[in-house]
Amino acid sequence: MNPNYYIYNVQAIHKMTKNFLKIFSLFLLFSSYFTFAQVENEVAPPYNIKTISVSQSNQNIIPILKLGEGFQLQFDDLFGNEANYYYEIAHCDYNWTPSQIPKSEYLKGFDNQRITDYTNSFNTLQIYSHYKLSIPNQFTQLLISGNYILKILNEEREVVFSRKFILYEDLATVPIQVKRARTVSNLDFKHNLEFTIKSNTLTFQNPLKNIKVVILQNGQCNNAIKNISPQYTIGNDLVYKYDTQTQFWAGNEFLYFENKEIRAANNNVARVNADNEIYSSYLYTNNARATFPYSVTEDINGNFVVKNINAEKNEIEADYVWVYFSLSAPAFRINKDIYITGMFNNYNLTPENKMDYNPKKGIYEKAILIKQGFTNFQYTVADSKGIIDHENAIDGNFYQTENEYSIIVYYRENNDRYDRVIGKGTANSLNIIN
Repeated sequence: MNPNYYIYNVQAIHKMTKNFLKIFSLFLLFSSYFTFAQVENEVAPPYNIKTISVSQSNQNIIPILKLGEGFQLQFDDLFGNEANYYYEIAHCDYNWTPSQIPKSEYLKGFDNQRITDYTNSFNTLQIYSHYKLSIPNQFTQLLISGNYILKILNEEREVVFSRKFILYEDLATVPIQVKRARTVSNLDFKHNLEFTIKSNTLTFQNPLKNIKVVILQNGQCNNAIKNISPQYTIGNDLVYKYDTQTQFWAGNEFLYFENKEIRAANNNVARVNADNEIYSSYLYTNNARATFPYSVTEDINGNFVVKNINAEKNEIEADYVWVYFSLSAPAFRINKDIYITGMFNNYNLTPENKMDYNPKKGIYEKAILIKQGFTNFQYTVADSKGIIDHENAIDGNFYQTENEYSIIVYYRENNDRYDRVIGKGTANSLNIIN
């Protein structure tokens, strides 16, 4: 047999092996890319982490801030053992996928630092450690606008919980008009937003492709409207005047309770029980309001205020209370669940916040551990996959409802490698027009 035959086969096998290794390397590269490029969703905290808030000047805020402004992330650990927590910050694109830019381009200094500002509770029945992280700080400064996710890690560098926040530049204005629904069938139940994006600083390149918006109702992400293109342009102005694409179910005013003094029954608290280790506040039973006429109720659009009227430092002197919610909704026949949500629990649809039906009383009930003060809440209907049913809301939808709307404008020029946030607009439905 010709010896060249063996040489040829060895060369062929060698060539096939090299090609296979190239293909396999490309496969690993793309696999690692898609693993890295997974959408960042907020991680709900475990049961011992409570009262997570983003604040400025000691006021809870929706985490949409101007680039360069400072803020604080605060939370309590009910274990009260001064555990070590660390933080990590990632920049994301419009769809909350991690941006493909080096960390040094969006962060000056370092993250992965230990949170050193913490204090133990004082004179409370429920012990806890209160943590506060300021951004920026001596280690970490953020350099560019965009979507960010802030992760809190334990000593094993496992994610305990995470929160999204947005930094924007003041390069565009967004005048907004809140109108009643443009469709007759939803005239009494929805709000429609018409708005324009204007800029004297930027000349928009290919706005149909490069400009994106997110529209939020009361800062909630669970019903955000995305991927809406401008309907038309007038010079450098981008005009959005849609009939259906920018409509929200109006909902109803938030409910509330007040227990700044945990030993006495305050607003919407029927009675107080002090028989257990910590106090219990039993709220009056709420009736489903969908079939009732709309009534004006002052609220703070889902926010909450930590307050102990007998304390000087509410952060560490406000106590935790078991709050007992009850809801009478005899007309509710949908095969879905009812949750108690608000900014106090980040609108999380977790078992901790899901109501249970009591067949003896014919009502829905739930007890949740909440830090004392003034708390807005609402009843949210959702299926087993967490998809919220806004149309069949327990408390109905009324165009008279006061809601705060925010529009966030993203822009990526043709040669940019990340999505900038160039402006923010706000409007309130108190100024609604027909």
